[in-house]
Amino acid sequence: MAEEGNAEQPQKQVGLQKIYVRDASIEVPDGPRVFTVAYNPEVNVDLNTQIQNLSEETHQVCLTVTVTAKQGERTAYIVEVQQAGVFQLDGFEEAERDQILGAYCPSVLFPYIREAVGDMVQRAGFPHFLLQPVNFDLLYAQHRANEGQGPSDASAATH
Repeated sequence: MAEEGNAEQPQKQVGLQKIYVRDASIEVPDGPRVFTVAYNPEVNVDLNTQIQNLSEETHQVCLTVTVTAKQGERTAYIVEVQQAGVFQLDGFEEAERDQILGAYCPSVLFPYIREAVGDMVQRAGFPHFLLQPVNFDLLYAQHRANEGQGPSDASAATH
């Protein structure tokens, strides 16, 4: 009888199959002149999440961070990193699955992308840059709230 109860309630599991850098680039468009002035940049950070369903249970989550540092009108550097992970989700309802893919999985990827961005900035000759912590649960909730207010479009899987 215990087996029948388990058959009705599937085990909920999140499995991480792979983490990898999908794409990474850095530009120093004003080098070497950017190194001849005092370094006091204005930094802009853009964050994006994309989800690709590979099968019913397997999904790729790709976290993209673009960091742009400007010195006045000149761009000191632009770093873009796409950190991806392949996750297997078993036993979740659709709403739970969406929450995991939109918030939990990006939070798993974040430490890796944070390290990659910091390393690239430093290798380009600039002081180390540390991405500040991100509350992916809050971002996901905001995305869901905005989704309900605007028209539906093809980028619904982008968070």
